Amino acid sequence: MSLLSPLTPSGETKHIQIGDLVIVYERFDSMKSVTISENGHYQNRYGNFYMKQWIGLPFGSKVSSKQDKGYVYLLYPTPELWTLVLKHRTQILYLADIATICWQLELKPGSIVLESGTGSGSLTTSLARAIAPTGQVHTFEFHEQRALDAAKEFEQNGLGKLITVEQRNIEELGFPDDLHNKADAVFLDLPGPWKAIPSVAKCLKPDGVFCGFSPCIEQVQKTVEALNAEGFRAFNTVEVLLREYEIVNDEEFGGNELLEKMLMQQGDPKLHHRGRARGGGGRGGGRGGGDEGREKKAKIDNDNDNVEEKGGTAMEVHREEDSAPVEEDAPKVQHETTAAATAAAAAPPQGQNNDTKRESVVRARPIVQGRGHTGYLTFARKAVDFKM
Repeated sequence: MSLLSPLTPSGETKHIQIGDLVIVYERFDSMKSVTISENGHYQNRYGNFYMKQWIGLPFGSKVSSKQDKGYVYLLYPTPELWTLVLKHRTQILYLADIATICWQLELKPGSIVLESGTGSGSLTTSLARAIAPTGQVHTFEFHEQRALDAAKEFEQNGLGKLITVEQRNIEELGFPDDLHNKADAVFLDLPGPWKAIPSVAKCLKPDGVFCGFSPCIEQVQKTVEALNAEGFRAFNTVEVLLREYEIVNDEEFGGNELLEKMLMQQGDPKLHHRGRARGGGGRGGGRGGGDEGREKKAKIDNDNDNVEEKGGTAMEVHREEDSAPVEEDAPKVQHETTAAATAAAAAPPQGQNNDTKRESVVRARPIVQGRGHTGYLTFARKAVDFKM
């Protein structure tokens, strides 16, 4: 199989076969790659899954464990998903950087790309998809065993015809002479990328684009100086940071009460309006007794027969300055505490159903932990030499 597309030439979804690579998706931050075999099985916290039951299913299917304690999705191994599950031989580039690189390098079917620093093959896989079906990626790795492992992995993933892997020290030797003036784009992920810039200038076609990945700004400075000396222009250095959100579907005011309380305290008028609409606008105003799962607590003062209501949720207990204005001279309402009066107050109006539908909302909740700085991406373009 190939990691390029989950669809057949006719546009239909591919079906899982023996030997296929499948991404087992449990949730957005938990997924693994498995190779399908007739007698194989997959086990996680939901129980056992038998692969023979997966054979013939279309990619994207939802399957339950034998114990029926949970389910997973069987996804096609696109380059994006492969980046999240591949075996790390080195540190890798992730989706935000990869997308920026493929876009800024202006890759298209038929492009010739040179890459130095194959590593785990994360970026290389996406480069291959961008230039398929008629382009070529020439990738070079300093470490011999990593180069062999990467070549084997590309072949298994159906990318062998698009990717050529070679063990070579690009910093010392530069790119091979047979690639001079052949490349549409060059990418370097090296400790000293400035050392390879003279070779990059020989390999890039006029108006070709260069990209270098460097963790330190000092590396960027030296690389830009070398690029400028070789006639490159249009320099641009960026840092790409990804902010992920988790999408949750829950009842209004039922899920992220802490966030909403904070927004109310900051003076969000919409939340104040919602809080008053439900709670009556006063301090301690709770929702009506018809709302399922919401309780009102009453404390009866035996001396004056007054009832003090406490709000049903933390969101409904407002500070005094957040509550609706109250006239100082307004008379206090005396509540009757007889059984008949209490029953009459709790009863819904005639003709109305006691069951009230609770509003459902979809929330985008920012994930607390995320990746920080990975590195700087430096782009430059080889200037066209117009000879008169």
